Amino acid sequence: MSDAAPAKGFPYRLIATDLDGTLLRSDQSISRRTRDALAAATAAGAAHIVVTGRGVPWTRHILDDLGYDGLAVCGQGAQVYDAGEHRLLTSVTLDRQLAGVALAKIEAEVGPLYLAASRGGLDGDVLVGPGYAVTGALPSTPFTDASDLWSAPLNKIYIQHPELSDDALAEAARQAAGGFVTVAMAGEGIVELLPLGLSKATGLSLAARRLGLKAADTIAFGDMPNDIPMFAWSAHGVAMANAHDELKAVANEVTSSNEDDGIAVTVERLLG
Repeated sequence: MSDAAPAKGFPYRLIATDLDGTLLRSDQSISRRTRDALAAATAAGAAHIVVTGRGVPWTRHILDDLGYDGLAVCGQGAQVYDAGEHRLLTSVTLDRQLAGVALAKIEAEVGPLYLAASRGGLDGDVLVGPGYAVTGALPSTPFTDASDLWSAPLNKIYIQHPELSDDALAEAARQAAGGFVTVAMAGEGIVELLPLGLSKATGLSLAARRLGLKAADTIAFGDMPNDIPMFAWSAHGVAMANAHDELKAVANEVTSSNEDDGIAVTVERLLG
């Protein structure tokens, strides 16, 4: 347990929130009610950390709009980012040789994949290959030459399959290449290959340590299977009503959906 007392008027000293499907509504906005609830919790002494699968380049504009100047965990745990100072504090990259072996093993089992990749750093591009469908209107750079995929350090590789569902593809990838990479299912059409052993819990634990906080201090909110390690690390895991069944199965509770201010519903109740 942490030696420090819980935030006055709030039972946890750290609130960890996923972005897509959790803190963000479908229009990529954060409701006023949720902003106010988090502000009230932080005024009571709790810290708020965004923990997202998005790399920093796909996260920074949201944090800036929110007026968020704390730490954020990005890239599925690969990056700890200081939003106030706009700088990376930690960054983990994918072993490209191992990733190449992993891709070959997966394709040997399921056939050709559609590929994309997130480059490392504060301004790393997201490269998108032929056939890969990008979710939403996030900026990306197309590539046609496969060698471009491996020409600079990567945080992750995204894979899609022309026929398999996300769940089926993720399971096939784990079976074929789980000894080389971590496989995460982070949203609709988003199956990722990460450095072996990396998860949101990895980055969250590093960020919490910088704040002098521990797992026992933490309540976490999420919606997808990639949030399972974060829930396992935290003292209390709250799944959104719209969450994947795998996450609901391990959550301590289920709140309202992201569209219905699920984070605010829980935070307001805990504030009393």
